[in-house]
Amino acid sequence: MPEDARGRQRMIAGAADMISRRGLNATSVRELAKHTDAPLGSTYHYFPGGKYDLATEAVRWADDLTVDVLSRELAAGPLAGLQAFLAMWRKVVVDSDFHAGCPVLAVSVEDLPNEQGAPRAAAATAFTRWTTLLADSLRDAGAKSDDAQRVATLIVAAVEGTVAMCRAQRSIAPLDDVTAQLRAVVAQVLPTSAAARRGGRSRRHTT
Repeated sequence: MPEDARGRQRMIAGAADMISRRGLNATSVRELAKHTDAPLGSTYHYFPGGKYDLATEAVRWADDLTVDVLSRELAAGPLAGLQAFLAMWRKVVVDSDFHAGCPVLAVSVEDLPNEQGAPRAAAATAFTRWTTLLADSLRDAGAKSDDAQRVATLIVAAVEGTVAMCRAQRSIAPLDDVTAQLRAVVAQVLPTSAAARRGGRSRRHTT
């Protein structure tokens, strides 16, 4: 990757990290540049629209990262994909000592100017992509179409909300509790033989 592209990518990843900690409205372009160790002029060079352009790319970066994880792990079935999704956000929370959460959620709850809706639109797209991947995997494993959609929506909503709870309570216990419950919910909508088979693969995958 050319140095120019690496510099831009470094700014995007750094912005995602900072937004996941402080939110978008509490973050300035100057702080983003400092956080990513980039000249202020370079930030405006890559992102002429300022922090809203950068935030949009940061949300897309976090979205693509999550889609990559889900796409890879869901190949082993919905329970394996669920476990990987939960483990990914557990690592973010624990490794940051409860300072970081999900930049997609952070942007979603911000009160953005009407003319700066791109970050929120990117967040909406991210949630849709994650939900669709999970729902498709559930259907492929034998879940009814409506059940698959509802459970996929529940998974994304539960994980996003629980990450926020973990940060507030400075405890990973809520996410661990939700992990056990979501596994049970997924197993309930799968045919008995499929749930047993997929569960076995998930356990082997995580050991």
